[in-house]
Amino acid sequence: MPSIYDLKPGFQSLLRPFCRKLAAKNVTANQITAAAMLLSFAHGLWIWSSSASGLSLCLLPLTLLLRMALNAIDGMLARECGMKSRFGALFNELADVLSDAALYLPFAIIVSPALVVVIVVLAVIIEMTGAIAPMIGSDRQYQGPFGKSDRAAFFGLGGLLLGIAVLPPAWFGWALWFALALSLLTIRNRINGALSEADT
Repeated sequence: MPSIYDLKPGFQSLLRPFCRKLAAKNVTANQITAAAMLLSFAHGLWIWSSSASGLSLCLLPLTLLLRMALNAIDGMLARECGMKSRFGALFNELADVLSDAALYLPFAIIVSPALVVVIVVLAVIIEMTGAIAPMIGSDRQYQGPFGKSDRAAFFGLGGLLLGIAVLPPAWFGWALWFALALSLLTIRNRINGALSEADT
């Protein structure tokens, strides 16, 4: 199914020159992964400690875009600049799910805490489903419609609209039910994709 992840190759092309400059300065993929995680924790803490102030929510799309750029860069550094490592692969997967939790759990102070927690848990399951696919002989799975990039777009737009008081919190709560349904569909798609690859 369509996913914002499909735009990743073009996004990487834009970032590649900057990536090469970082490699020339001996910046490692793991350092970039750590920076993306720390950025996510800092912004999530800001949203939580400010009781979801308008400014903290309005700037969430910027943080998410920067996080996406850092995630693309750490992958390119690993693959294209000879920085792949077993630790890096594990660190990258763990950092992604921890960053998602840090950024999205603070929405629990705006809308239904239980629903937000369920969606964050489903986000972990989505990424776990994709990451464990190689255990059955498939590639890492990235199917949508609610992968990492799609979640970022959903919460980024939601945060912006909440921050400028265009979207009532109750409406965002209803939108979360849609996100929950998309999350379940994504898990199914990644399972099916892994099984399909393993059978070929």
